Amino acid sequence: MRLDLLAPELVLGLALLALFVQTLTTRKTAEPRTGGGFLYGGWLAYAAVASAVASAATLGLSGLMFYGAYQIDALSQFFKLLISVGLAIATHNASFGGTPELAQDKRSDYYLFLALSAFGLMLLASSVELITIVISLEISSFCLYAIVPLRAEKPEAVEAGIKYVMFGAVATALALFGLAYIMAAHQTTYLPALVGRDFGFAGAPLAALGLVLFAVGFFYKLALFPFHFWAPDVYDGASNETAAYIATLPKLGAVVVLVRLASLLGPGPEVAMVLAVFGALSMTLGNLMALAQKDIKRLLGFSSVAHAGYIMLGLVAGTSEGFAAASFYALVYLVMNLTIFWVVCRTSPSGRNLVLDDLAGMHRRAPILAFVLAVAAFALVGLPPTAGFTGKLFLLSAAWGRGFDWLVVVAAVNTAISIFYYLNLVRYAYTAESDEPSESKGGVAQLARPTAWANAFGLVLAAVVLALGVLPSPMFNLAAAAGQQLMP
Repeated sequence: MRLDLLAPELVLGLALLALFVQTLTTRKTAEPRTGGGFLYGGWLAYAAVASAVASAATLGLSGLMFYGAYQIDALSQFFKLLISVGLAIATHNASFGGTPELAQDKRSDYYLFLALSAFGLMLLASSVELITIVISLEISSFCLYAIVPLRAEKPEAVEAGIKYVMFGAVATALALFGLAYIMAAHQTTYLPALVGRDFGFAGAPLAALGLVLFAVGFFYKLALFPFHFWAPDVYDGASNETAAYIATLPKLGAVVVLVRLASLLGPGPEVAMVLAVFGALSMTLGNLMALAQKDIKRLLGFSSVAHAGYIMLGLVAGTSEGFAAASFYALVYLVMNLTIFWVVCRTSPSGRNLVLDDLAGMHRRAPILAFVLAVAAFALVGLPPTAGFTGKLFLLSAAWGRGFDWLVVVAAVNTAISIFYYLNLVRYAYTAESDEPSESKGGVAQLARPTAWANAFGLVLAAVVLALGVLPSPMFNLAAAAGQQLMP
């Protein structure tokens, strides 16, 4: 066995082992509620950076392991790189502010669950056997079910945790039904053995139904209509730092599996049409619901439903360009959301949920983070020269002329709709004024003054958003190479 192929997993696995030991040996106390994030596991951010370096070093490697169930290729290493970078930023986000709503005696466990979830996503990126895919999905999911209710003294956190588990259980059950149907139709669970088999409703209806049901587990993670109901409530109930993780990294795992399934199995035109309809409804419903939101995390929750629909453009295109566009947009979505959640977390040190009115006067109290918020909002809309514009351009170009021109038109109309609520964030930050701009409202800090490091790291994230928009070639070429390698 070539251990160098498993370098990213080994680095993160060692970090997991260290975190496990730390949870057993760290002296725990529920008294202090701030500080100590680094000592209690915040160092995981540096381990994630090391894992990202290992992923980058293995980008050109390939191999098949564990009796053909685990594949190292350009696609898997590309997504492991994204997962590692995302974990580093999400962990830093959680440790930098001290996760104010998380009791100190739970912090080591919190970082352990974050690392284990990311480890499961890495396994998911390389899994090419259906049972292995389901097990990897569950490893990444169970950890998140555990950390959502950790928002101490918040009843809505418990409600969000229960909803997350219940919807997740239903999605897993449907995925297992789909797996059983595929096995019954084609007598194998290995993706390479399924290449070239019929997945059309006309020739193999059982296999086509099975493929759609199996994909439900990943539609759930992606928050694609009609499996999106959990997203706004879970974002709302989870702590800001936890919501930042759930809103970004699990979607990478969903995209990598859907890209692999779409490229290897070549779903029939009926299945592709089902995905296109789901995508159109997801974009429209997500954007319309986001228009009515005042809570920023609920707004971002519904916007994630819309972005799941945009990713469908690349998947239904069925070409290497489409798969590359979907992979690149997953990267763009990761960076855009981690940027806007960085602003949310840094301006709400008490950990409470922010509403639009809280942003009033932000340009005077936190001018740099107001700028970072504006960059992230422009990117989420898809305005040039941001990464969101470039990512959507790749998706629209891939789908146009592939029989889904109507879906491209729907995506363009929905982008116009989304302008209102994304730019509303910027309008509140720059034009609205707070009645009490300086310190408090009802004895609670209305909007925190960020530290110099919070401003500096926010600017770095904003710069990455702009760089991916102006110079997308380096990362898009990696995604394109992965897309080319996938095509049978």
